[in-house]
Amino acid sequence: MVEYLALENRIASLISGGAIDDAAFRDAALAVHRFQRRHNEPLANYCAHRGTPLEIQDWREIPAVPQSVFKRFRLSVAPPAFVTTTFLTSGTTGESRGQHHFLTTRLYDAAILRGWERLALPSWRTVILTPPPVQAPHSSLSHMLGVLAARGLARFCVTEEGQLDLAAIFEELVPGKPVAILGTALAFLNLFEQLSDQRRPLAPGSFALETGGYKGSGRDIPKPDLYAMFGTYLDLAPDQILNEYGMTELSSQCYTRGLNRPHEAPPWLRALVIDPETGKEVSIGETGILQLFDLANLGSSLAIETQDLAVREERGFTLLGRDPGALPRGCSRAADEALRGYQAGNMP
Repeated sequence: MVEYLALENRIASLISGGAIDDAAFRDAALAVHRFQRRHNEPLANYCAHRGTPLEIQDWREIPAVPQSVFKRFRLSVAPPAFVTTTFLTSGTTGESRGQHHFLTTRLYDAAILRGWERLALPSWRTVILTPPPVQAPHSSLSHMLGVLAARGLARFCVTEEGQLDLAAIFEELVPGKPVAILGTALAFLNLFEQLSDQRRPLAPGSFALETGGYKGSGRDIPKPDLYAMFGTYLDLAPDQILNEYGMTELSSQCYTRGLNRPHEAPPWLRALVIDPETGKEVSIGETGILQLFDLANLGSSLAIETQDLAVREERGFTLLGRDPGALPRGCSRAADEALRGYQAGNMP
């Protein structure tokens, strides 16, 4: 616990500061990797199976754990008795759900707030189209929006039954008063459909944040079509809409604004776009699998290989969508072989 707290303090200082140069990120990432190798047995087995030594010189050499592993194994540096918060991935009926365990949410919360501050957005009254954390204690998104809501005047506009509370939403959309309205893509789609032929133009200066998210709904529309609805119903232009890219298995978020712009990571997170055949980083403009290295993921796995295709950009990455079949065969097979026989780390 002493080592964990020392690393937590070190990373918290990096998050609260400004830019993190390559040397500082490398040193912190390697320290976290060594700590996780010692205290996270499934992760240690995976790294050993990959042939990665404990002492490495480059954070890019840290094996990225496939995102799906969180559904089958308990990737945590601490026993269950020390865990204070567990977030669960969304899933369809019968599908296993990934689990992300936290000793504390200190780094998670710091990453949320500092990431939001970096966007330099105005502090307006906030309307939130998700259940509050008390109704969804295992939702990382509800937790994130709850942290943002605690900064000032905010209202969660979802009923206990999980439906949008249109009356509450209409009360907050006061003519002439700018607002921030936050929710999943599916929540906004539901809102627009319920508005039908009504329009609720927001005051100048207003903005929206959509977090993606159609999983399990059977609904999915192209982003330009969704953003056109923002214009039709709320009078918001694409540049007044932000998109957040995150996942339950991570502790940090990446953001973009409007259409046709790449997502950018905060300084304490590095993103690589990897060729699925060679395992090497692709050149700028080329497509591959997105890997994320998040210093705030101290209690689980620093490095995660997502199931998302992306294009490497000069700054950041452009998401192309999810493609589970594009996972590198070697990494996926190595994870299965390394973890299949490990019993103590299985989900309780």
